[in-house]
Amino acid sequence: MKFSITNKQNISKNCLVCGVENDFGLKTKFYETKSGEVIGIFTPHDKLQSYPNVLHGGISATILDETIGRAIMAKYGQNSFGVTMELNIRYKKPVPLNEELKVIGRMINDKGRVFEGTGELILPNGEVAVVATGKYMKRELEKIVKNDFLADEWFASDGKDLETITLGKEKNDK
Repeated sequence: MKFSITNKQNISKNCLVCGVENDFGLKTKFYETKSGEVIGIFTPHDKLQSYPNVLHGGISATILDETIGRAIMAKYGQNSFGVTMELNIRYKKPVPLNEELKVIGRMINDKGRVFEGTGELILPNGEVAVVATGKYMKRELEKIVKNDFLADEWFASDGKDLETITLGKEKNDK
């Protein structure tokens, strides 16, 4: 499935998921779609292994949690965030290491201070490996972090400018 991209989301220095200076992190780049989802692109490395050549399930949960929590930004802006209240994960397939993967998250129910969301971790062949549902509290970053974080550690992504992102292979791909 192909998504039109409207915006790149901010990233930070030390976050496990998006931090560009976190040596153990995923260094995920996040994009907002025209239809309001958030798509993350990342390549998990060997230090995140559980079974040989398989991403640890906790890291799969982490990337889904972050992506769903970021879905609020597509609607309310870069300084809005979802703080996790509840997260449910269902593992369907092993997630490989050292391959570019994509994750998608969306808000499905906006209830004022709380929103619900869903997400999927997608394998390169388009299969869904992990699914998540969650409940999040809407928070402005200024109420979560110290002011120097916004000035020094929350900045525009260095990710590629993309017009579209495809989840899985196109029908003509081999």
